[in-house]
Amino acid sequence: MTSAATRPDVKRGTIPVFATATAITVSNIYFTQPLLDEIARGFGIAPSAAGLVATTGQIGYALGIIAIVPLADTVRLRRLSILLLAVTATALLAGAFAPSVALLSMATLILSASTVLPQVIMPTVVSMATPGNAGRVLGAVGTGLTMGALLSRTAAGLIAEATGTWRAGFVIAALVTGALLLVLPRYMPDDRPTATGASESYLHLLASLPKLIAEHAPLRLSAALGATVFAAFSAFWSALAFHLTAAPISLGPAVIGLFGLFSVPGALAARYSGRLTDRWGTRNVNVLSLTSALLAFALFGFAGQSLIALAVGCNLLGYGTTSGQIANQARIFAAPPAIRARLNTVYIFAVFAGGAVGSAVAGVLFSAFGWTGVVFSGLGFLLLAGVVLVGYALRAPRAAGRTTVAADTLEKHAEDDGRVGDTSSRR
Repeated sequence: MTSAATRPDVKRGTIPVFATATAITVSNIYFTQPLLDEIARGFGIAPSAAGLVATTGQIGYALGIIAIVPLADTVRLRRLSILLLAVTATALLAGAFAPSVALLSMATLILSASTVLPQVIMPTVVSMATPGNAGRVLGAVGTGLTMGALLSRTAAGLIAEATGTWRAGFVIAALVTGALLLVLPRYMPDDRPTATGASESYLHLLASLPKLIAEHAPLRLSAALGATVFAAFSAFWSALAFHLTAAPISLGPAVIGLFGLFSVPGALAARYSGRLTDRWGTRNVNVLSLTSALLAFALFGFAGQSLIALAVGCNLLGYGTTSGQIANQARIFAAPPAIRARLNTVYIFAVFAGGAVGSAVAGVLFSAFGWTGVVFSGLGFLLLAGVVLVGYALRAPRAAGRTTVAADTLEKHAEDDGRVGDTSSRR
């Protein structure tokens, strides 16, 4: 990422630092998943009881999205980043030495709620971009987000195997997160927001979320597309382990744990979809995203017993999901800086909810119909996304005259080219 993509007053190296920070912090949400069996054995409990750790992690992240991310519209981001990193590192250490699964779950709840820093960084990095480069910087930071989610599971498994304990993963995660305290705050804006709304109370920030949903059609579009595509993504990944362990594939858990590495090329390629968003516009990149994901599920359906086909499909699905998210966030970040964090709150919560629905549906359909049921669930979610996108394209011109001033701004960027200019309120 060259300095030409950010304003002259932005410190050199900011985008790589932000991308690294998102990768590290988002990994705290996912690295416990491959450790659940080790946690169950360590505490002498049933695997289902150890699953409470994963459940509380998801609940904590949802709470953090709703309760913490909106604060980015009104507080000093440097102070917020310091607080979030400190709480996360402390909770990770508490989890490492937790004497019971109940206390481990409580620590996981806290660290998941405070590890929403990537969703604070996303609107921040857009405010630092030069005109026409918002998609580019989002692509770079979004790639870090995806890589952290993909590689954290593999890293956690390797650390547990090398050390013989699941607790080592928590200790290392705490040290790495704590190290960010020495670096990231130096690159975060320290000025208090000066845009309209910066002095709003916390309760008013939360109360404004439903109004933002009602007023901004492009936000509703991005949320719907993000939720449906991530539902398909989650349906695949939640059922993949069951598919790979079943005959005729019959892989062991070690190989399955490394399967996520096959998706790395697709995640890296998705970085360039940010540049495509700047050039083609958000809607065209959404079409590319859906096409890539549909091709992935076509492969899963026609060649689902082939490891090569599954690996290729993983990359197509990863690229489609990440590129779609970059386009969706570029669309909503065309809004005034004073409301970007809250718009991102709504968007990420919708994506999170879609993923939960996708995982639940895939579990039911896999039990009833096997891999075929999972494939059809993914195709169904993606077709629904296509209907939403076409429907929005047909009605957007007619709705333009009925939107508010802020919504007009979003509509213009959504319908034209999705570019986000230099409208930062943090100077």
